[in-house]
Order: sequence, then structure tokens, then C-alpha cells
Amino acid sequence: MPPALYTDLTTTLRPLLTELHQSPDLFQTWDTHLELVAAGGLVVVKSKRAKGLVDNLFWGRAPGSSENRQLPEATAFAAIDRFLGLGAHLALSDALPEGAVLDETYPHCAVKFTYRKKGAPKALSLSMIFIGFNDEAEALAHADPAGTTLPLVTARPLMGARLHEWR
Repeated sequence: MPPALYTDLTTTLRPLLTELHQSPDLFQTWDTHLELVAAGGLVVVKSKRAKGLVDNLFWGRAPGSSENRQLPEATAFAAIDRFLGLGAHLALSDALPEGAVLDETYPHCAVKFTYRKKGAPKALSLSMIFIGFNDEAEALAHADPAGTTLPLVTARPLMGARLHEWR
């Protein structure tokens, strides 16, 4: 079965995260944890608002380094925005099997995001691991050999115990 492409989901997630970054006052609560691995580097965004208090942490690691450094908020969100702006995305349907690793050639991002906008009836939650590609052809070419070792999503919407599309 061919893998499901997630460009539509990342296309709607991108402006939502931009809105959170630029206008957090539009959100009643949020809990965001994003981990992006790209070009051998790491960018982590952790932001939470609960009971009116906001707690933020933005850090990263340069390629080939083992030292974590704090990043400016704008730099961290810009890296996530670039990833979400790629031409195609695949997603994992489950945790990686024992011994399996993601190809470092392709950027990948773990997204755990729960939010409730002011006036919204309920909170929404997303938990996914995306792999980014320049275009659909590159994504599908990568999925052919990777689909035998990686648990790629083949049917949407994905609703697993730990990884899921919007709930």
C-alpha cells in the first residue's frame, strides 16, 4: 500500500504555529513540543501556557556538536517553519522498531501540539513524526525502500495510541 502524504496537514499546521509564535494572546492554552533534526543539527521548541502562565524553552545543537545551546525564539520557529514549508511530508504510524533509525539525509520533526483558542469549545491535539522532502516524487522514492523498515502511515486519518492526527 502506498504511503500517505501529509503536505495538507503540514500546510495547515504551519500558519497555526506562526500564529502561536506571533499572536499567543489568541490562544487560551497550549502545550507545544517540537524536535527537528535537520542537516545533522537539532532544534527543540517547548512552549506551554496553562493557568495564565507561559513557560518557553528554545534550544538546539549544531551539526557535529554534542553541546546544547539556547536559541532565540525567532531562530527556533524559523527552522520549524522552513521544515513545514517543504514540498512533501511522510509520517510514521508508530514508534521506530528496535534498531531502526531515520535517514539523516532527510529532515524529520516530532510534533506534539495541544492547543485551545480563546472561545473554542474544546482543545485539539496532534502527535506525529514527520519526514520532510523537496517534492512528492522524492518522498515516494524514499518510501519504497523505507516502507519495509519504517512504519509509514498508509491510511488516513491516523489514530494510534501515541501518534495521531488531530483529536
